[in-house]
Amino acid sequence: MSESPVKTERRGHVLEVTLDRPKANAIDLQTSRALGEVFREFRDDPELRVAIITGAGEKFFCPGWDLKAAADGDAVDGDYGVGGFGGLQELRGLNKPVIAAVNGICCGGGLEWALSADIILAAEHATFALPEIRSGTVADAASIKLPKRIPYHIAMEMLLTGRWIDAEEAARWGMINRIHSAETLMEEARALADHLASGPPLVYAALKEVVREAEGMNFQDAMNRITKRQFETVDILYDSEDQLEGARAFAEKRDPVWKGR
Repeated sequence: MSESPVKTERRGHVLEVTLDRPKANAIDLQTSRALGEVFREFRDDPELRVAIITGAGEKFFCPGWDLKAAADGDAVDGDYGVGGFGGLQELRGLNKPVIAAVNGICCGGGLEWALSADIILAAEHATFALPEIRSGTVADAASIKLPKRIPYHIAMEMLLTGRWIDAEEAARWGMINRIHSAETLMEEARALADHLASGPPLVYAALKEVVREAEGMNFQDAMNRITKRQFETVDILYDSEDQLEGARAFAEKRDPVWKGR
């Protein structure tokens, strides 16, 4: 049996997910399905609060869809598994923070995979592109997400030309949060993950659901759903032990102890 292309490591409340599929960490149907199972388990495990995604090696984060596998019969519209391509971008109810640690080339579906995270850290040598235009196909998820994340004209230039940008330009346009050296990237990602893991998981869940659902709503409708507790995560939060703990800790001038209930 071949070794799994998806490596996972639990560190307390943090799950590290490493795409390890030589030579370039490209994703075929089998790998996508494996990633979907990993992220579904992450979503449903109450002990896990934060995930980090990264690529193995020093050159590639992920170049996206495996064109060699496609040439051998993997259908571009095949069964990507739960969560869609890469297991993240269509995974329902994922209300936990995800950090992408981009350690190299990040293009096509790999960039879409990174955009599925909530926070993106990148190594100094990381590069980004959407080269689908050159292979006669559509960067589907990026066409939806990127013009909402960075200036419209920059997003459209990337989509229409396939041009590459470096980490500095990606940070300038707000595509990524911060740049780190290759040597410290994972250290910084783990420190951030540990910080988030010490925070209130029910608040994170409410934040992620509200942000996700409000994207297609007008402001007042979204506010009404929050104040009327029509978001499931908000309703759970407002009746939780953690809600009371936060108020008590503030009044008692101490650090709160979050239980996630």
